[in-house]
Amino acid sequence: MLELYYASGACSFIPHVTLEIIKTATGTEYTPKPVKLHRGEHKTPEFLAINPNGQVPVLVVDGQPLSQIVAICDYLDRRFPQVGLLPTEPWARAKVMSQFAWMNNTVHPTFTHVFMPQKFADGEAAQAELRRFNSLQYRACLERIQEWIGEAKPFWLGERVGILDAYALTLLRWGGFAGIDPDSLPAYKAFVARVAATEPVATIIARERIDLNTFKKA
Repeated sequence: MLELYYASGACSFIPHVTLEIIKTATGTEYTPKPVKLHRGEHKTPEFLAINPNGQVPVLVVDGQPLSQIVAICDYLDRRFPQVGLLPTEPWARAKVMSQFAWMNNTVHPTFTHVFMPQKFADGEAAQAELRRFNSLQYRACLERIQEWIGEAKPFWLGERVGILDAYALTLLRWGGFAGIDPDSLPAYKAFVARVAATEPVATIIARERIDLNTFKKA
């Protein structure tokens, strides 16, 4: 039995899409469990019993919880190798995992400094500087991803949409909150449109009720 605790628009979108890809390919069912962060549901005793870090995503497998995106997606790939979520050749897999880890441990935390600067500094001036500085760093990260997707045919790993495609979509979507107009990254924007049009991704976008373009013009 597979259950996924997720929050709409959060990084849990990546394993959410991954599970939908698996369902499409194998018929394996899973149960999505929405967590409303704005209501503090991730801080309740019930949720903290599942993940003491108070974070989504959490994948519960036959009653056993697993947190952290990279670990969850690695597990799903190994459990469902027939789906081909990640390369099987060791060097190719390592290169993809390197990109995946960089998205998770560098790009994602950079955005957190933009979106939640209060976690890292007191005072409005310090927080404003964190937002300004990290918005610039975040844009540089998105430009790097845009270079990588120049080789997409048509998706990150070839003909089928996958894990890194879902992360790339999420990161560009978050860019709007950092004041980054997706029109300024046209190749990236076109790539995300292709990803969003696939059936598994479109299903999760609809379920989470998210807009792809979060950029608001001043």
